[in-house]
Amino acid sequence: MNRIRLDLPKTHYFDACCVGESTTNHLYFKTKEVLFIKAKGRGSRSRTNLDRYGFPRGYLARQKFFFGFQTGDMVKAVVPRGKYKGVWFGEVACRKTGNFDIKGKDGKRIAQGISYKYIQVIQRFDGYTYRKGVAELA
Repeated sequence: MNRIRLDLPKTHYFDACCVGESTTNHLYFKTKEVLFIKAKGRGSRSRTNLDRYGFPRGYLARQKFFFGFQTGDMVKAVVPRGKYKGVWFGEVACRKTGNFDIKGKDGKRIAQGISYKYIQVIQRFDGYTYRKGVAELA
């Protein structure tokens, strides 16, 4: 009711502002930035990939951590030489070999086969992805 009365768009952050009876006639925002959080889960118990008929197609590793990293960790990679020379930020996709992939904000692979020696953790994977965005003000 308060969101409709204040003529605000239907989004989670405006719904949170309008909870309760003590909502004023005006809302004042100090920033236009909003933190978007998406639940991704913490992995799968299944250790086997199945095809559409239910037959085993491949086997996953028994462990979740490789060389101190887990798929989904936010990392910074400083690569001194090679095709992917430079500094890369993003999510890591781990492999048992120690050569990892890095995915950017859009989920696409930006660096491939980067050694774990060049990577350092910024934030450990906790089952969520975080992204800053701009609020849609009415």
